[in-house]
Amino acid sequence: MKELQTFIPALGSICREAGKAIMEVYADEDSFNVEMKGDDSPLTRADQWANDIICKGLIALDPSIPIISEENKTIDYSERKDYDYCWLVDPLDGTKEFIKRNGEFTVNIALIKGNAIVMGFVFKPVGEELFYGLKDWGSYKEHNGVTTKLVANTFTMRDKGLGVVCSRSHLNDDTQAFLDALDTPDTVSKGSSLKFLVLAEGGAHVYPRLAPTMEWDTGAAQIVLEEAGGSVINNETKKPLSYNKENLLNPYFIAYGNCID
Repeated sequence: MKELQTFIPALGSICREAGKAIMEVYADEDSFNVEMKGDDSPLTRADQWANDIICKGLIALDPSIPIISEENKTIDYSERKDYDYCWLVDPLDGTKEFIKRNGEFTVNIALIKGNAIVMGFVFKPVGEELFYGLKDWGSYKEHNGVTTKLVANTFTMRDKGLGVVCSRSHLNDDTQAFLDALDTPDTVSKGSSLKFLVLAEGGAHVYPRLAPTMEWDTGAAQIVLEEAGGSVINNETKKPLSYNKENLLNPYFIAYGNCID
């Protein structure tokens, strides 16, 4: 395996190329071709185009690393469990936001070693913002030719007026109970993996996700947040989320900025 830093330029290019394809579809609402998958979640032509671009790009980058993607057929755990490294891909996270045309959707590529994320790239096609994080190397944002190091807010859960990021599409009773336990929280609504990035940039403090997600929804953004000083914690075990599990469904979790108590 090469030094992870050597992958940065190529992965940034793959994300941008996928984002360009997504935006071509986004510009023509009549070409969305929305289908419903088996779990009743939407699938558009943009998802499929972006997935093809990313998978071809990753294979060209290093054909020895297998790919787990939301849009690919599920690989049986009997094969996956022996992976040393693998890619984890969500070619278009926030398809519902894409269909609503609110701009809050992302391209997500993560690299797993064992059961942990060691590198993640998140690209926001609307605005062309690239976020990436590498284990023990930091996390960064590239926009308009400027690279900025990301630093999450430092806080305690007892602080007044904490910024709490909530999903535009998922707000349930458990999440409301979490909010009710805080001292006058200030809620921020975002779609897709952008919720993690708000924390990584210091724009809010905590993101409770007490509802189902899949590994590809969280992996890339998790390492970006962690390398900015934050954490993503299994709500039951109080340990960081793990990956390439037999069941690719995530447990409920809480994402934090730099929570010191």
